[in-house]
Amino acid sequence: MKDKTGHSWAEPYKIKMVELLRMTTREEREQAIREAGYNTFLLRSRDVYIDLLTDSGTSAMSDRQWAGLMMGDEAYAGSENFYNLQGAIQEYYGYKYLVPTHQGRGAEHLMSQILIKPGDYVPGNMYFTTTRLHQEMAGGHFVDVIVDEAHDPASPHPFKGNVDIAKLDRLVAEVGANHIPYISLEGCVNMAGGQPFSMANLKDLHDWCRQHDIPIMLDATRTIENAWFIRRREEGYADKSIREILREICDLTDGCTMSAKKDLLVNIGGFFACNDEEVFLKAQNMVVVYEGLHTYGGLAGRDMEAMARGLREAVLQEHQDARIGQVRYLGVHLRNAGVPIVRPIGSHAIFLDAKMFLPHLDQDQFPAQTLAAELYLEAGIRSMERGNVSAGRDPETGQNRRPALELVRLTLPRRVYTQAHMDVVVEAVASVYERRTEIRGLEMAYEPEYLRFFQARFQPLE
Repeated sequence: MKDKTGHSWAEPYKIKMVELLRMTTREEREQAIREAGYNTFLLRSRDVYIDLLTDSGTSAMSDRQWAGLMMGDEAYAGSENFYNLQGAIQEYYGYKYLVPTHQGRGAEHLMSQILIKPGDYVPGNMYFTTTRLHQEMAGGHFVDVIVDEAHDPASPHPFKGNVDIAKLDRLVAEVGANHIPYISLEGCVNMAGGQPFSMANLKDLHDWCRQHDIPIMLDATRTIENAWFIRRREEGYADKSIREILREICDLTDGCTMSAKKDLLVNIGGFFACNDEEVFLKAQNMVVVYEGLHTYGGLAGRDMEAMARGLREAVLQEHQDARIGQVRYLGVHLRNAGVPIVRPIGSHAIFLDAKMFLPHLDQDQFPAQTLAAELYLEAGIRSMERGNVSAGRDPETGQNRRPALELVRLTLPRRVYTQAHMDVVVEAVASVYERRTEIRGLEMAYEPEYLRFFQARFQPLE
C-alpha cells in the first residue's frame, strides 16, 4: 500500500495471535452452499476461508482491549465500566446522556418507539435494513432524502451521503414539519457503498432543522470513518484531527444510535445517546424492559470497558489510514481488473455492481444474491447481498422493491486480514467476472416475514 507521498507503508500493529483457517475443496463448497440455501448468512463459519460478510463485531481487539476485559466490574447495578464508557462518550462524542444496549438495533428500537408516532415520516440519507424496520414497526414511514448521485454507482461525487435539502422542503410541504419526528442521518452510508456526508452539508441540514424545530439523530456506527473522509476530501479540514472532526459532527446533531461493533472495534455492544433529558429518561426506563438495567443495557461490564478503550484507538489517524487504506487497496485492484464497483471507494467495504456484473439477470432473479454465492463457490469467500433481497417487499403492493443499487458487499473486518488475503479476493472476483455470462440466477424458496436477507433460502433457476 502507498501513502499520499507514494511511499509504502504497513499496518500500525503487529500480530500476537492467529486463528487457523480451514481450506475447503470445490466439492465441499458446493455442498455447503446448497445446504445453506444459497444464502451466505446460513453458511457455517468453519466452511469459510476469507469472511467478508460484515465488519460488525468481526474486528480484532487490541491487547489493551483484552486487558480491559480482565477489569470487568460485573456488578448488576452501577458497574464501574459503565462510568468509564459514559465518560468516554461524553468526551469524544459530546452527548450528555448515555444508555448502553447490546448492539445497534437495540438502540434503534428505543429511539423509534420513543420518538415516532403512527403516521409519522422519517427522512433519512438512504435506508438501512434494521433502522427502517424499527421505524416501520413504530408506525412510521421512511423517506429517502439522499442526493440523487448516491443511487448511481458510477457517480464520482465525493460526498454521496449528503442530504438533499430540496427533498426535505418538498416533504415538509406535503406532510408538515409536525409529522417529522427527526432526521435520520447515517455516517458513511452503508447501502450507498460506505459513502460519507460532508460537514458543509451537515451544517446546512442543522440550520434547516433549527428552522423547522426537527432534531437530527445520527447513526454513528461509522461516523469516525466519516470524519476521516471529511479530513481528506473537504476544504478547511486537512489540519484538523479525526477526533476534532468527530466532535464537530456530533455537536451539530441531537443524539445518536450506535453499533459499537464497527467503529469501536468490539465484538458486541452499542448505545443510545442524546442531549434531551426527557428523551433520555424514557430511554433509560425502556431499556430496563428490553435490554437490562440502565447501567449495563444487556452488556457485561468487560464489554463496556472494551468499548471505551476501542473508542480511544478508533480516533487515531494511523488506525483509520490503515483501515480505509486496505479497503482502497482492494478496490483499486478490482477496478484495474475491470470489475464494476461502486465509485468512489468508500469506508468499510468494496461494493460490486451486480447489475453491471450480471446484466443478463433480471433483478427478480436476484443477481447480487447469485453473485455472492458464486464468490463462495469460487474461493470460499463469504460476502453479502445488498440489493433486491435486502430491500424487501413494498408493504402496500407486496412486490419486491427493486432498488436502484443491486450490490454485493465485500466487507473488511478491522485488523483481521493481510494484503495477501486481498490479493486472493481480487483473483477470485476477477475469475468469476471472466465466466459471468455462464452464471444463472436464483429464485426464492423460503422467505421470512422480517429482514428476509438473513434467513431466506434460494435455489438455482432451471
